[in-house]
Amino acid sequence: MCGIFAYLNYLTPKKRSEILELLVNGLKRLEYRGYDSAGVAVDSANKQDITLIKKTGKVAVLEEAIKAASNQLEVGACLETHCGIAHTRWATHGVPSEVNCHPHRSDDHNSFVVIHNGIITNYKEVKYFLEQKGYHFESETDTEIIAKLIFHFYKKHPNFSFRELVENVVQQLEGAFALCFKSKHFPGECVATRRGSPLLVGIKTKTRLATDHIPILYGKDAEHDPDHRPHGRAEIPSLPRTGSTEFEPLEDKQVEYFFASDASAIIEHTNRVIYFEDDDIAAVRNGILSIHRMRRGGADDPNRREIITVKMELQQIMKGNYEYFMQKEIFEQPESVVNTMRGRVNFQTKTVVLGGIKEHIPEIKRCRRLMLIGCGTSYHSAIATRQLLEELTELPVMVELASDFLDRTTPVFRDDVCFFISQSGETADTLMALRYCKQRGALIVGITNTVGSSICRESHCGVHINAGPEIGVASTKAYTSQFISLVMFALVMSEDRLSLKRRREEIIEGLTNLQEQIRQVLKLDERVKALAEELYDKKSLLIMGRGFNYATCLEGALKVKELTYMHSEGIMAGELKHGPLALVDTHMPVIMIVMRDPVYNKCMNALQQVKSRDGNPILICEQGDKETMELAQQHLEVPKTVDCLQGILTVIPMQLLSFHIAVRRGCNVDCPRNLAKSVTTE
Repeated sequence: MCGIFAYLNYLTPKKRSEILELLVNGLKRLEYRGYDSAGVAVDSANKQDITLIKKTGKVAVLEEAIKAASNQLEVGACLETHCGIAHTRWATHGVPSEVNCHPHRSDDHNSFVVIHNGIITNYKEVKYFLEQKGYHFESETDTEIIAKLIFHFYKKHPNFSFRELVENVVQQLEGAFALCFKSKHFPGECVATRRGSPLLVGIKTKTRLATDHIPILYGKDAEHDPDHRPHGRAEIPSLPRTGSTEFEPLEDKQVEYFFASDASAIIEHTNRVIYFEDDDIAAVRNGILSIHRMRRGGADDPNRREIITVKMELQQIMKGNYEYFMQKEIFEQPESVVNTMRGRVNFQTKTVVLGGIKEHIPEIKRCRRLMLIGCGTSYHSAIATRQLLEELTELPVMVELASDFLDRTTPVFRDDVCFFISQSGETADTLMALRYCKQRGALIVGITNTVGSSICRESHCGVHINAGPEIGVASTKAYTSQFISLVMFALVMSEDRLSLKRRREEIIEGLTNLQEQIRQVLKLDERVKALAEELYDKKSLLIMGRGFNYATCLEGALKVKELTYMHSEGIMAGELKHGPLALVDTHMPVIMIVMRDPVYNKCMNALQQVKSRDGNPILICEQGDKETMELAQQHLEVPKTVDCLQGILTVIPMQLLSFHIAVRRGCNVDCPRNLAKSVTTE
């Protein structure tokens, strides 16, 4: 959801063409997040002004606009120090248009420009205040009020530093945001801050860093701050100044900084990053990075930010020989599931160790109930494993949609254990639910795919699913890795139960064979593609199953909706006679998942009901199950595994089907319309 990328080179000569290329390539790395327009802001050729270039559509359109303006920009000029900012916008306030596109400016002279991820919930009140002061707005966005507000503070307090101005602005904002500022009044400086939306900075130097930690400078009360300078009267209250000490983290001043929403945008330049916390204000001035906070957040608030080495290879986020990222990620699942289990499952001794939660297992075993909370695909992975968790832990297991969980203000107790599942680790609803449960004393367990994400940092313990970078908006390999992570947790919880020993060994044996079985399922690709040719022009698709495969129905239907824009519904086969059967006729495409598991006979009853209403179901069934296959003209055979893992194999044909239908319908597979990879707003 939106993408921020900013680049600052200090005493590091770069041609203007190189700077623009860096900004555009940074945006290209963020395209998977979903967007409808893009823009950049760089210093003008005269170095006294700021040039904005903004376009609706893809980053490629912006790139062409930059090439067209190359003469005006003097792209051959070499700059030792420069700050440029860039953004991909996903519309929330106002339709996609050049005027609504970021960066947004403070005035006709582009005194201040800002890029923003998130939503400002009190923007109408601030906008009204600024209109009363004579400011005129040119866009429909909530972001423009930020640019106007910092300009308002600048005019009232021209002696303030850039950072101090941003601190005053942030104090007035409500909602979720990540912000990056540039100003012609502060050339070669950049200020960035976040609250509820991800932001990080990458650091690149020719010499080693002097330290791996950046100390945090906390704000002081005005009456106790000897450096405090009275702000004067202001209609909007101003902040006290923070401590004025700055910290220089580098041995040498030649340095480059990369601000971004996601590490994938900077990994080709540096793997040394700092993840910002809420209300951090990071300022780069004279090549020195300092991080300030307006106030201390409590006893557990760290007094420094660690520079982290990101383990992500550039080739992991490239398409390779595949035409689409999603296609690549579907076919990476034989490797990604092994990476999820690597170092955790010992197939010789039949044991499982999850280092991230090992110390908390005794506490979890004493809990009242387990709560699994997520959104979308992550929610489906919880549904897929709920039955096994109930079986192996013998604890009540609640599965909740994060948004509904918050709407109900669900009771949470100190002896609850709450799992928060999110591929990005930044999903806004899930993060809000996490904080809600944490305030009530529950143990928080994060299940994420992104080291350094908000959920990762704010959890008491957790499991990193190790699926590798997932660029396609529609999640595929993260789903199967989340699935396996929760299965491994169930195995850990039951390791001392003699009565469950045989069941555990059966599941571990199933995990042993999973990689090869996924490869066998992927060989169905051509058959699935042929099936997509028959279904691509249909208006609706029903997917039915029950038991361990009900989650596959929900996830398969979600993939069809996300990618193909076709109506699709995942239906519990046991509910067929309670309404959905009315939809079945000779024209309605129906996919049914019928496996030889404990609910096989019940699924067969549902299959007979569909056929008796002139339905012509397409079956996903076990290899060699001729008795079942005889009841349908078309079928897809998947290998047999232990019942609780079968959903990993049955979901892959649905991933392939949604992919091929989307390609046949001419849809944007990697970036479906109206959707974003990291949903950082509620």
